[in-house]
Amino acid sequence: MASSGNFCTYSPRNVQGPAGPGTYSATKGNLGGTTTSGSTSWVGTNFGLPSGKWYWEARSTGATSGWPRVGFYSMGAGGDSISSLTTEDSNNLSSLRIVHNSGCGVGPFGSTSVTEITGSVSSGDIVQIAIDVDAGKIWYGVNNTYLASGNPTTGANAIDDYTAATYNPVMPCVGTYSSQALPDLNFGQDSTFGGVLSAGGNADGNGFGDFKYAPPTGFLALCSANLSVSDDIDPAQTEDDYPAKNFNVVPYTGNQTDGRAVTGVGFAPDLVWIKQRVSFTNPNILTDTVRGATKRIESNVDIAEATDSDGLQSFTSDGFTLGTNDKYNWTSSHTYVAWCWKGGGAPTATNSAGAGATPTSGSVKIDGSNLGSALAGSIPATKLSANTKGGFSIITYTGTGSNATIAHGLSAKPDFILTKRLNSSQTWGVYHTSLGATKYLALNTTAVAGTASAFWNDTEPTTSVISLGTEGRVNGNSQNYVAYAWHNVEGYQKFGSYIGNNTDNNGPFVYTGFRPRMLVIKGATEAYSWFVFDSARNTYNLVDKHLRWDGNDAEATEPTGARKVDFLSNGFKVMADAASLNGSGDTYVYMAWGDVPFKYNNTF
Repeated sequence: MASSGNFCTYSPRNVQGPAGPGTYSATKGNLGGTTTSGSTSWVGTNFGLPSGKWYWEARSTGATSGWPRVGFYSMGAGGDSISSLTTEDSNNLSSLRIVHNSGCGVGPFGSTSVTEITGSVSSGDIVQIAIDVDAGKIWYGVNNTYLASGNPTTGANAIDDYTAATYNPVMPCVGTYSSQALPDLNFGQDSTFGGVLSAGGNADGNGFGDFKYAPPTGFLALCSANLSVSDDIDPAQTEDDYPAKNFNVVPYTGNQTDGRAVTGVGFAPDLVWIKQRVSFTNPNILTDTVRGATKRIESNVDIAEATDSDGLQSFTSDGFTLGTNDKYNWTSSHTYVAWCWKGGGAPTATNSAGAGATPTSGSVKIDGSNLGSALAGSIPATKLSANTKGGFSIITYTGTGSNATIAHGLSAKPDFILTKRLNSSQTWGVYHTSLGATKYLALNTTAVAGTASAFWNDTEPTTSVISLGTEGRVNGNSQNYVAYAWHNVEGYQKFGSYIGNNTDNNGPFVYTGFRPRMLVIKGATEAYSWFVFDSARNTYNLVDKHLRWDGNDAEATEPTGARKVDFLSNGFKVMADAASLNGSGDTYVYMAWGDVPFKYNNTF
């Protein structure tokens, strides 16, 4: 029998209450404990559930007037963090009140009201929780009888039948009031709940777990062996496309030598984003294989594309070569970092075919192969390089000044898009999935999210195209552009949002499903920079060395810890109370790329 890996537990890094983070004191290996804050606390866990059918159990250890409550919080509605739960009953919660006036009550997703149902829970009873994440259905049972005549196996009579597209992914959580004992949990670790009950000995359909009662057919224990990872990047299934073969961060020191080779990327990069770490005058520089080596654009300004013959001179199978330009490769007193992504390879021709026609041979490169069939889109891509496994593509095109679409070459809807006009000065246009197609950000400024239909034509990207409006930053008539597009990949890259709580060393925890290699955070409702953290410059927590995508300043480490995060095996935790990362009630978008999926990581 294969190892079950790590099981889900309570998470001390993931606690929230109406007045800010609550206090959780752990017992029984984070399967029990108490809360000691003066009001409601919601204690999250360390597993997020984007899909699948799952089962777990909670043993009641006592209750007070409707508390505690067991259930789930939404990481899809209002942000990815439990810090968005600021009321006792929230639209972003689905929970069972273990005791409520001698009966049970259920607060479903999308409602702050509670529905009374027949049943009751006494101290020592086992509450069963089953969820079908894909169908958006939740069942609760007590001592092997599901409430409201529910039947998870057949899908009948779910207590909460919610809109999956709105509220998924979800995470198990428990709510308590004031100083109260939490229920003891069993995600498959121990059916005796620490030796207080006789063993149940019931495993899930994969043979994992030890439950008091048999899980419904098709429902699994919350253990890492059961977690999903995209087949395209799963290290157990591929030697060529796992996360570290799609993205990497490489620090290097300058030597002012022409032809200097930077290696250690681990793959042939198609986008290299370089930032000098010590100078207050050098920009963020992006060079890619679609536009070609030596072609520079900068993320912190609105200037046109330029040519640096002594800059990034060529791409190699394990990195790139540099000239002597001080922006890329000055003396040994200058250190740099390169953020590198794999696309589909360098196209060998420029597309001269019209929209909907077969692209010019060699102008489109997807997963390393030339594409010989037509790509949808009213504007033809002049060149396109797509890595469908890593969810990243590079597109160049010529704008029309009219509403249009452009093919992105990926297999899923993009969640993050950067667009820059090349032949003249113009601000960057940014799409982020958490803000939607009615809003935009500017990469080279600190500005909050703006509203303008002229950017994305108020139309979400699809699995085949990106919609463009008439805004000159994305689609000016006869103007040339480059667009970089990414989509979420389970276990590797994630684009989402969270809501700040203004608490030092105990900010929001955000579940990504992987250990971050790089994290970028931008204030969406307050004007703050694009702060960049990575594990190559900070090799252990706290991660507090930051650069700015919108700045030409040097790397900074805040002496007061105003900008700091922790990188964890399953996500990140904001550790600052500064408004730039964690203002109370403010919304922040993030962009995260990982190196190890949570499924294969040691929990920390």
